[in-house]
Amino acid sequence: MSGRTLPTLTIDEVESHNSAKSCYVTIGRNVYDVTDFLDSHPGGADLVLDWAGKDIGAILKDEASHTHSEAAYEVLDESLVGYLASGNGAAANGEAKDGENGTEQQWVHPRTGMSCEEDLSKDTDYNADYKTHKFLDLNKPLFMQIWNGGFSKEFYLDQVHRPRHYKGGESAPLFGNFLEPLSKTPWWLIPLVWWPPISYGVSVAFQGFGSVAPVAGYFGFGLAFWTLIEYILHRFLFHLDYYLPDNRVGITAHFLLHGIHHYLPMDRYRLVMPPTLFVVLAAPFWKFAHAILFYNWYAATAAFCGGVFGYTLYDMTHYFLHHQNLPAYYKELKKYHLAHHFLDYENGFGVTSAFWDKIFGTELVYNPKTN
Repeated sequence: MSGRTLPTLTIDEVESHNSAKSCYVTIGRNVYDVTDFLDSHPGGADLVLDWAGKDIGAILKDEASHTHSEAAYEVLDESLVGYLASGNGAAANGEAKDGENGTEQQWVHPRTGMSCEEDLSKDTDYNADYKTHKFLDLNKPLFMQIWNGGFSKEFYLDQVHRPRHYKGGESAPLFGNFLEPLSKTPWWLIPLVWWPPISYGVSVAFQGFGSVAPVAGYFGFGLAFWTLIEYILHRFLFHLDYYLPDNRVGITAHFLLHGIHHYLPMDRYRLVMPPTLFVVLAAPFWKFAHAILFYNWYAATAAFCGGVFGYTLYDMTHYFLHHQNLPAYYKELKKYHLAHHFLDYENGFGVTSAFWDKIFGTELVYNPKTN
């Protein structure tokens, strides 16, 4: 799904696109133009044209007809052309389902099984979830299940991006032994560990320059540069889905690095990066900063400190977006980031802002009034 603004269409407009020349279908409020796909459909164009201008959410999952794979939804993602206007009996980005009162309808995104950010905090029925998906049993430690699961890459990526919630917001067991505490990091540990060495590094840079202005300038440069690093790490390391090796080592590494966060996004102790992991990731950037600013060691040190400070703000912001009530600006940022979890994990990689998403065309399209 590309980061673009899409039009709102009436049901009459969608139903008018019911021929081989122009064929639209819907899932909930999502409108897809599948005209170019007609001749490529394995069952023939006629099967698609039977549903032209109609909602296909149910038929895609109809086992009597054919349960469609993840690839079918990927084709649809590329064909999204708009949304049904409100009042058409469904809501955005998924299939319709009965609400709690039995009369209202909620949408459900077909790839995540969620309809809104509140769904991220609804307790998962462990037994029913495992019986249905045959993925991970939340009653048991997760690490060895991932390692020994024999999951294909396609199946793993589908399942790990369908959020679950451990009872009461607690942390699901990862190792189930003495290693368990090492897998959990409270948010306050981030400033406690990193702000003292950042302060020391800034003081060293100040001694080299002898004045505040250049230190502040290079520190600000590092802070701004961090926002790009944040985007790159999130998009090309944490979401290295396409290039993920299809074996237990690759899948387990992905799960430990970021997959567990998408699988259990409201786990408050696995929202920030353990200091030991950040040391590993930060070490190359120390070399990078001194390579870029090779002409002045103190300038590179100040810039590196600004980048690390930016990281701490990112990690704390990430925690607060999941677990705190925030001022107006951050409320919208919270909606944007949580939509990355329940709506579209292939876009919306910015956490502290959507700036680089806008620059690189990965802005997450959603309606903040309905999501």
